[in-house]
Amino acid sequence: MGGCLSISLSCDDIVSRCWDSVFERVRYVRNLQENLQALTTSLRELKALKDDKQREIELVERQPRLKRTEQVNNWILSAEALEIEINEVIISHSTQEIEKLCCGGYCSKNYRSSYRYGKKVARKLVEVEALKSKGVFEEVAAESLPTALVDAIPSEPTVGMEPIFDQVWRHVEDEKVGMIGLYGMGGVGKTTLLTQIHNNFNRTRSDFNLVIWIVVSKGHKIEVIQDKICEKIGLSNGEWKHKEQREKAKDIFRILNTKKFVLFMDDLWEPVELTKVGVPAPDSRNKFKIIFTTRSEEVCSQMDAQKKIKVGCLTWEKAWNLFQEKVGKETLLLHPDIPKHAEFVANECGGLPLALITVGRVMACKKTPQEWKHAVQVLRRFASEFLGMGDKVFPLLKFSYDNLPSQKIRSCFLYCALFSEDFVILKDDLVYFWMCEDILDEHGNVEEAKNESYHIIGTLLTSCLLEDDGDSVKMHDVIRDMALWLEGENTLVDTGAYDVAKWKNAKRVSLMGSGIKSLDETPRSPNLLTLFLRGSLLKRIVDDYFDFMPTLRVLDLSENILITQLPTGVSNLVSLQHLNLSKTGIKRLLVEITACAFLKYLNLEHTFKLDYVPPNLLSNFPLLEVLRILDCGSSDRIFFNSEETMIDELQGLKHLDVLSLTVRDTSCFKNLDSHHILVTCTLTLCLKGEDYGNLSSNLDVTDVAMANMKYLDTLQIKRMVDPYGWRKTRNPSCFHGLQFVEVVDCTNLKSLHWLVFAPNLSHLHVYGCSKMTTILGLERTETTSFAKLTVLRLSKLPHLWRICENPLPVPFLKKILISGCPVLTRLPLNSSSAQTSNLIIEGEEKWWNGLEWEDQAARNAFLPCFRPCSK
Repeated sequence: MGGCLSISLSCDDIVSRCWDSVFERVRYVRNLQENLQALTTSLRELKALKDDKQREIELVERQPRLKRTEQVNNWILSAEALEIEINEVIISHSTQEIEKLCCGGYCSKNYRSSYRYGKKVARKLVEVEALKSKGVFEEVAAESLPTALVDAIPSEPTVGMEPIFDQVWRHVEDEKVGMIGLYGMGGVGKTTLLTQIHNNFNRTRSDFNLVIWIVVSKGHKIEVIQDKICEKIGLSNGEWKHKEQREKAKDIFRILNTKKFVLFMDDLWEPVELTKVGVPAPDSRNKFKIIFTTRSEEVCSQMDAQKKIKVGCLTWEKAWNLFQEKVGKETLLLHPDIPKHAEFVANECGGLPLALITVGRVMACKKTPQEWKHAVQVLRRFASEFLGMGDKVFPLLKFSYDNLPSQKIRSCFLYCALFSEDFVILKDDLVYFWMCEDILDEHGNVEEAKNESYHIIGTLLTSCLLEDDGDSVKMHDVIRDMALWLEGENTLVDTGAYDVAKWKNAKRVSLMGSGIKSLDETPRSPNLLTLFLRGSLLKRIVDDYFDFMPTLRVLDLSENILITQLPTGVSNLVSLQHLNLSKTGIKRLLVEITACAFLKYLNLEHTFKLDYVPPNLLSNFPLLEVLRILDCGSSDRIFFNSEETMIDELQGLKHLDVLSLTVRDTSCFKNLDSHHILVTCTLTLCLKGEDYGNLSSNLDVTDVAMANMKYLDTLQIKRMVDPYGWRKTRNPSCFHGLQFVEVVDCTNLKSLHWLVFAPNLSHLHVYGCSKMTTILGLERTETTSFAKLTVLRLSKLPHLWRICENPLPVPFLKKILISGCPVLTRLPLNSSSAQTSNLIIEGEEKWWNGLEWEDQAARNAFLPCFRPCSK
C-alpha cells in the first residue's frame, strides 16, 4: 500500500545493540577515575611540550627575518585552547563527579551525570594524546620577508646629495664591491647620507636578509661593537654576555656567514678590526656589504675600502636652496632687500650643510634688512659669536682637529688660518713658513723639511681639514673660522678694525687684503712670530714699526705694489728668518736689512722697480736656504755688480737649496758652469731676451752650464728670437727633473722637440710664438713624452697645427686650455689616452667642433670634458 514504510529488525540485533550501549555507558563510569588521572598527566605533558616549543621559537625569532611556521603556530594555539577547555570544563569539576561514584566506582549516585562526564573525559584524553603526537616538527621557524627589512632611522632628507646617493647605490648593487667608505669633513652630511642609504633597503627589492646599523664611537672597543651586533642578530642573552671576545667573535661569524648581510658603521675615527669582531670580510663570492662613514680618507684605506667616495660641500645652487628652505619663504619675502643679504649670509657657510642649517634656522626670525646686514658682519669677522656656530658647528668640527696625530700637525693646521678666505696656498710656500717659524723638526736641508711638510699636508688633506688643489691647498671658510676660534688671542686676522692694542699677546697676525694704506702706529708685540701684510694697499710703514717685535720670524709684505721702501726699523728684526718682498714696488734695499743675519728665506721675485741692492748683500745671510730673485730688477745686473761678484756671493751660500734666477746675459750664464748651485740646488731659471735681443743666438743647451743643471725644476724662455742651440740636444740630462716649462713670445721658434727629454714635465705653457707649428715635432715621438703632464696651456699660436703626430698616454692630465690656435685640428688623444673623469678641455666652441679624432669612440670619450670659453 502506497505511502507505508516497513522496517524489519531481528530480535538478536536489537538485543546486541542494547547490550553494547549499556556496556559503553558502564565503561565511561567505571573508568572515570583512571581516565581522569590519565587526562591530568597527558595535559601536563602537553603543556610542557608547548612551553618547550614556545621557548625554542622565541629564541629563533630573535634572529632577523625568521618567523614561526603556520603549522607550529596553529599547534600552539590548539594546545592553549585545549588546555583552557579541559581546565575550565573538566578538571574544575573532577572532585564533585568523583564523589558521586559508588560500589567501588562501578556505579554512580547520579548515573546519567557520571556517564556524560566520563564520556567527556575519555574524548578529551583522546584529543590530548592526538595533539601531543602532532607536536613534532622538522622546523619550528622559517625565513620570511617581514613587512620591513630594516627599522627606518629618522633623518632629515639629503639636499643636493642625490648624485652621491646614486653613486653609492650603484656600488651596493655591484656584486664585485664589498667595502664602501664615505669620507668628508664634519657637518657635510655623511651620516644623513648613510641613513638614507640604510632606509632605502625598505623601498627597494633586495635579496639581502640582514641589515645592521651601529654607531662606532671614538676610541671604540671590540667588545662594545660585538654587543651592538649581537643585539641585532639575537645573541644577547645572559650566557653569551659572559663569553670571551674570541668566543663572541666565533658566534657572530657563525651567524653572519650564513646570511647575506649589510653592515652600516657610522663615524669611524680609526679602522675596525673586523676579524676580531667576528664580521666576515666581504668578497665577490659571499656578496656581503660593509658601508661606513669617516672624516679621514686614511681610515678608508686602512679599512681596505674598494670604493672611497668623498662627500663634499654643496654647490652654490644647492646650498642656496637648502638655506632658503631653512629660513622659509615667509621671512625672505618680508622685505625686497632681504634676499640679496640672505645670499651673502648663505655664502659665508661655504656650502657646508651643518652651517647652512644652523644659520638658516637662526635667521628664520630675522625680519629686517638691518638684522641680515649685521649677520653678514658677524659671520665675516666674529663667526664664533654667531648663535649656533660656537656651540654647535665649531665643536663638531673640532673633533677632527683633536684627532690629528700630533700637536705639531695641529700647529701647522692652525697656521693655514692666517691666509684670507678662499686663498690658494702653494704647498711649497707652507714648507718655508713652517720651517722658518720652527714648527718643523730640525732638518739637514730643505728637501727633508719639504718631505715632512708634504706628509703633514697629506695628513690634513686625508682628515678633510684642507682641500687639495693640485700644487696648492685651500681651507674651507667654516674650517678657517673654527681654527681662528680655537686660536683665540694667539692669532689675529683682519676684522675691519686695525687695533694694535690687541697685539700684545698675539703670536700670529694677518692683515692680508685688509685695504690698510698706512701703518702709522707702532705695535708692541713681544711674542709675535708671524706677520702677514700681503696683498694690502700699503703705501707707507713708519720707521719704528718693527721696533718691538724681537721674536718675529716670518714677515710677508708681498703683493703691495704701492710700497716703495722698507722702514729703517727692519734692523730690529734680529730673529727674522723669512722675508717675502715679491711683487712689491720696492726701489731700494736699505743696508739695515743686513741686520737680519738669521735669514733663511728671501723672496724678491718680480720686484721690477728695484734698482739698488747693497754691495755684498748675500754674504750677510750665511744661513740662507731659499733665494728667489726671478725678475728682480734687472736681476743679474742689479743684484750682482759683476759676473765675478755674482759667482763669489752665490758660492758663499753653503746652505742654499732653492734658487730662482733670471739670466739676460750669455757670458754671465756660461760663468755659472762650475758653480755647485747648478748641481745641488732646485733651480728656477728664466732665460730672457732684452727687447727681443739675440741672447739665444750663442746659447746652446749642450753648454756645460746647462748640462750640469741636475735639479732644474722650472724653465722659462721669454722673448727669444732664434734659440738655435735648442734644435740639436746632445746632452739632455738637464731636463730630467724639469717639471714646469713656460715659453713666451719666442717669435722664431717652430718646435719644442727637446721636451721629449723631460719625462717629469707636469706643466707646459706656450704663448705668443707666432711661427710655432708643432710642439714635439712630427717625427716618431717617445711614448713616455708627457707621461706626467697635468696641465697643457697653448695660447696665441696662429700656425700651430699639431702637438705631435701620434696619440700619447697622458694618464695624469687634468687640464687642456687652448685659445688662439685656429689651425690646431687634432689633439694627441685617443679613447685610451687619459682619465676622462678628471679632465677638463677648455677652448672656443668653434675650435672644438672643428677637431679631428682618431675615431668616433675617441670623440665620445672626451665630449663630456669640454668647457666652452669666450674668445
